[in-house]
Amino acid sequence: MSKDPSEPDLEAMPFSDAFKKFKLLKFFEPSSGVLGFFFVSVCVILCFFYLDYRAAAKGFRFSGQSERYMWLQSNGSSKDFRVEFLGEEGRECDVFDGDWVWDESYPLYQSNGCPFLDEGFRCSENGRPDLFYTKWRWQPRYCNLPRFDAKLMLEKLQDKRVVFVGDSIGRNQWESFLCMLSSVIPNKDSIYEVNGNPITKHKGFLVFKFKDYNCTVEYYRAPFPVLQSRPPSGASQKVRTTLRLDQMDWNSGKWRDADMLVFNTGHWWNYEKTIRGGCYFQEGAEVKMEMSVEDAYHRSIETVVRWIDTVVNPNRTQVIFRTYAPVHFRGGDWKNGGNCHLETLPEPASSLVPTGSWSQYRIANSVLSAFSNTSKAMKFIVLNVTQLTARRKDGHSSLYYLGPKLSPASIRRQDCSHWCLPGVPDTWNELLYALFLKHERTTTLNASTNSMPDMSWNNSLLQ
Repeated sequence: MSKDPSEPDLEAMPFSDAFKKFKLLKFFEPSSGVLGFFFVSVCVILCFFYLDYRAAAKGFRFSGQSERYMWLQSNGSSKDFRVEFLGEEGRECDVFDGDWVWDESYPLYQSNGCPFLDEGFRCSENGRPDLFYTKWRWQPRYCNLPRFDAKLMLEKLQDKRVVFVGDSIGRNQWESFLCMLSSVIPNKDSIYEVNGNPITKHKGFLVFKFKDYNCTVEYYRAPFPVLQSRPPSGASQKVRTTLRLDQMDWNSGKWRDADMLVFNTGHWWNYEKTIRGGCYFQEGAEVKMEMSVEDAYHRSIETVVRWIDTVVNPNRTQVIFRTYAPVHFRGGDWKNGGNCHLETLPEPASSLVPTGSWSQYRIANSVLSAFSNTSKAMKFIVLNVTQLTARRKDGHSSLYYLGPKLSPASIRRQDCSHWCLPGVPDTWNELLYALFLKHERTTTLNASTNSMPDMSWNNSLLQ
């Protein structure tokens, strides 16, 4: 509301002039009680503001309050009825249904204290000015996750192998896991790559050993988990390479005996990475020139699941399939001006983009769901991070992926696919940790009762 031009501006007056004008107001003359009433009223109003702030901070909900702003809470009112995920009552809890909450105790590590990170993931060291993206914790709606305990996890991985297989987003998660585990190891020199290979700009596979625990955490680059090879004789000249949709990658023999095997795929299953570059799809000796990328991806996931069922020993290897992690390019893609550098907060409610819009998620979900009603479902766990990750448009490397000397990058060449570390992939590994412990307890309980493993708690993860 605009002021009357004839009304004096008290804020612009000298204090002495303003006080003289107030003395002329007659309602002050009859009684000093009016002045007292004025100050009491101000105090009451301030108390209401304080109580309203306290209520909002605790997540109390008032009539008409928008759900979009209920996410900014670290101790919601639902805390009273949450159960512990690792407890008996947490058996049916869907840990992927929840909210991002602010937590001052995060992050779990600092990038400058972890020597196992690519430059491209060290956003704060590369000049990103805010650290908000490091402070969010995933809170399931109806249960509490165990806090990640690196020492406990290392003890459980004594003499074991953890293998991550997938694309560069899988590498993002693998490096996060290395940093989370190494946070409790004072002597970082006791963690080393067994072949002496550097972690930065390295292709193929890397095997890091934690000497004190005789365990390895390994990464195998396989953006397509199926075999990529030369075209068969007689193929069209357009075919430079083929993806053998009915055969696993050459390195799959090195994965099969891992104690924990974490798969991811999806980001390379698009026209740009396949057909446009002359990479077509093959089954048997036939190159399927008319097969779509979506159909080929569907066949490849079926091949992976069959391989798990027929080759992997479920008594030795715990298999985890991590679902697609959405990208957040706005106004284009990675090569023509797509951006995310102005995003500093998570999406407050469910993502504005429906999960059905991501064909990679939809296709993998259909294949995994088809197996969930059979005994094969007992052989793998789904780490369903798609929806919770879709809300983290703030967590990408954006302009800060070229290292401390060259960052920030051009505003037209942003990275809205990979993630800053510490950051969102740490949450994937916290969920991995919780599912690992749950699986271990379930297996131990079933062994003591001489019964079949009960993995029904995993069925809801496919929804």
